[in-house]
Amino acid sequence: MSTNAVRGIDAKAAPVDMKFEIVVLPVTDVERAKQFYIKLGWRLDADYDDGKDFRIIQLTPPGSACSVIFGKNLTPAAPGSAQGLYLVVSDIEAARRNLLDRGVQTSEVFHNDGVYAGTDEPFLFGRVRVNGPDPEHRSYRSFASFRDPDGNGWLFQEITTRLAGRLDPAATTFASASDLANAMRRAEAAHGEHEQRIGAADANWPDWYAKYMVAEQAGTELPT
Repeated sequence: MSTNAVRGIDAKAAPVDMKFEIVVLPVTDVERAKQFYIKLGWRLDADYDDGKDFRIIQLTPPGSACSVIFGKNLTPAAPGSAQGLYLVVSDIEAARRNLLDRGVQTSEVFHNDGVYAGTDEPFLFGRVRVNGPDPEHRSYRSFASFRDPDGNGWLFQEITTRLAGRLDPAATTFASASDLANAMRRAEAAHGEHEQRIGAADANWPDWYAKYMVAEQAGTELPT
């Protein structure tokens, strides 16, 4: 008999949904942090102050299902100790320009060179930053970074095609109109190559676009 069975747990039971929705940021000046994240264009969801010694603020990045909270007497973590917080974007150059236009200092776009030992700040795939996006424009491989006033560290990561198994292929969603438009542009470019291969205009392009966009997001084989 399995351990799970002994504990009265049916190992075949459907998993319980567990939606990751909150990241706690340690900050020193609550109002300064609030204004910074509002400047990023993040949605202010809540600002509760009991008038004594407790305050909590919640903001959400555009298109995100996960929010950040910070405040007074909320966490014992040292201000600025939250590092390696990833914001996934479909167009890293556009995301970087957006922050620069808002007056937020942001690094150049960079990629890795496969070296895990070095003097640069650690990030996914290494710690030696090479200027410019990934030469092959692979998903997961291009980054840019910025910090909030306390030094909490954020990274943009560009993802256009998910690795297989990362998303439910039966559920295709887009976080924003911008993400949907970018997916349509990529489908348009791929469809142009498809028409060149078949040597004719494809009147059934809506179905082809749909199959391409669903496959791209799910990480399954793309139509050709």
